[in-house]
Amino acid sequence: MFISIKKHSIVAFVLVVALIGVCMLGMSNENVSTVFNNQSLRKVPVYSVDTQEKVVALTFDAAWGADKTEGILEILQKHSVGGTFFLVGFWIDKYPDMVKKIAESGCDIGNHSQNHLNMSTLSKEKISSELDYVNDKVEELTGKTPKYFRPPFGDYNNNLLEVVEEKQMTGIQWSVDSLDWQGKSATDILSRVSKNVKNGSIILFHNNSDNILEALPLVIANLKNQGYKMVPLSQMVYEKNYTIDNNGVQHINVAN
Repeated sequence: MFISIKKHSIVAFVLVVALIGVCMLGMSNENVSTVFNNQSLRKVPVYSVDTQEKVVALTFDAAWGADKTEGILEILQKHSVGGTFFLVGFWIDKYPDMVKKIAESGCDIGNHSQNHLNMSTLSKEKISSELDYVNDKVEELTGKTPKYFRPPFGDYNNNLLEVVEEKQMTGIQWSVDSLDWQGKSATDILSRVSKNVKNGSIILFHNNSDNILEALPLVIANLKNQGYKMVPLSQMVYEKNYTIDNNGVQHINVAN
């Protein structure tokens, strides 16, 4: 009896190993944003990118107000750096000309939902509607459909990320929060960014925060002094053959 059980255990073990090998082989040629966490499957958006290049992404969420947006674009252009703006649907409706200016500047435009809701509380149908509204509006105004989605409040779950993937978009978070939305001074914003930045960082700002116009030139100068290049997400985030670890770091699949 002991020998029989042992043989069965060995067979079972071999079958499990073989199954894992098949699964990993099937995943090797696909974009993988699912990680194992406590034996359950949890999807994770991109918080940062694993890269040897000294490159970072400046990102700006736009939901309320636009009077500083043109100033941000002028600063980016003056210093020859790129950026990405995540736009909410009702902001787009209110400032369509500004949407066009962002696109004309060469910056990326990302989707930040139609109504800036807690997306994890919504059904898949409602999530799809929220994303489609912004995608359609941006395409109508600029001729391009957003490739990236940032959930309001950083709130996400599997349902949301499954819909994002179905629309062939990439979920984006951030690895460095400037906390500009708290009304921090320009020097405090600079300190937070400079202390936490590293290769592949995604840095979060807001287009209408109190001191963004004073802080942004300081941040750009500091990052340049550290040797960093600032680019739109489309020039840093991998589009295929990648995996995302449980910390939200995107890794290129070098085997492919």
